[in-house]
Amino acid sequence: MGKGLQPDLCVKSIFTLDINWLKNRGIKGVLLDIDNTLITHKQKIPDEKVIELIKFFQDNGIKTAIVSNATKRRVDVFNEKLGLYARYRAFKPSAKGFRKAMSKLDIIPSETAVIGDQLFTDIRGGNRLGLTTILVEPLDENEPISVRIKRILEKIFVKKKPV
Repeated sequence: MGKGLQPDLCVKSIFTLDINWLKNRGIKGVLLDIDNTLITHKQKIPDEKVIELIKFFQDNGIKTAIVSNATKRRVDVFNEKLGLYARYRAFKPSAKGFRKAMSKLDIIPSETAVIGDQLFTDIRGGNRLGLTTILVEPLDENEPISVRIKRILEKIFVKKKPV
């Protein structure tokens, strides 16, 4: 039986993630969510912190891609400065978007981490494929009602406290 909804690691923010934690697990690529992981729902483009983070990953030999349930337009506008492989409307937790991104990055599941803010999409989807999963706290609490309802349910399932 898989890990279900349990992430391998919970962190306050993607910006506080210890790169050595990834390297010690043999991670060669990360699949990143956008909304409330890298930027808030209200932001449209990556800020300097996001640009520096992507560069930091790449400088440390970690390939990066975006896997998002957002629209093509939202993902394209966000990704314009970054130039990463980006999968929009990934329908997470479906495996298809994750698999396509891993193929583009030329990495296998044991070398891949998913980083996102939602249990039912990012973490569940990554766990279904045997990926390393990292749950971050959402950047902004002002979310659509559908997401707020999911957040209530997530609290039932999360057993790990952010580090």
